[in-house]
Amino acid sequence: MNSNNTQKINKQRSFFFELKDFSIESIKIVILSLIVIIGIRTYIMQPFFVSGKSMEPNFRDGDYLIVDEISYRLGEPSRGDVIVFHYPNNFKEYYIKRIIGLPGEKVEIFENKIKIYNVNNPEGFEISEQLYIPETTITTGTYTRELKNDEYYVLGDNRTASADSRIWGVLEKHYIVGRAWIRAWPFDNFSVFAGIDY
Repeated sequence: MNSNNTQKINKQRSFFFELKDFSIESIKIVILSLIVIIGIRTYIMQPFFVSGKSMEPNFRDGDYLIVDEISYRLGEPSRGDVIVFHYPNNFKEYYIKRIIGLPGEKVEIFENKIKIYNVNNPEGFEISEQLYIPETTITTGTYTRELKNDEYYVLGDNRTASADSRIWGVLEKHYIVGRAWIRAWPFDNFSVFAGIDY
């Protein structure tokens, strides 16, 4: 075999090994990326599309949200948080609502008012929701509910078009996926959501 043929064979072998190394590295990168993405989506945050009108005017049909999943592993949900959760009557469905009542409290809805009774306020206090819903919003119905240690009372911001705790009852903590953190779409309405100070 002459030297030219030897050089060609060596070049072919070299190219083959380089291609093989490149393929192995590419596969490693893809696998690592998938592990990171799946890990982030499972334990830290995940996307969620709003469907329906129950959270208008703050969240509209088609809004693309990033849901913070880690905060509630480190701490407890707060009153006013907008949360995404598995609908208790159908675990495959996801709902989005606002937390109104916290574990251990009593929630009373009467004559368009929401009153909260707890250890610090045994006589109760009326919550003001003017920060996130119009004053003209009507919270229909008469309800009284005492919450256990792992239960939350949730309402939609669009009170006349929301199936919430007034209809299907309290929400146990283990159904909660996370807190609405960022509205990424539409771009002209990009928002980062902070807590509500009542």
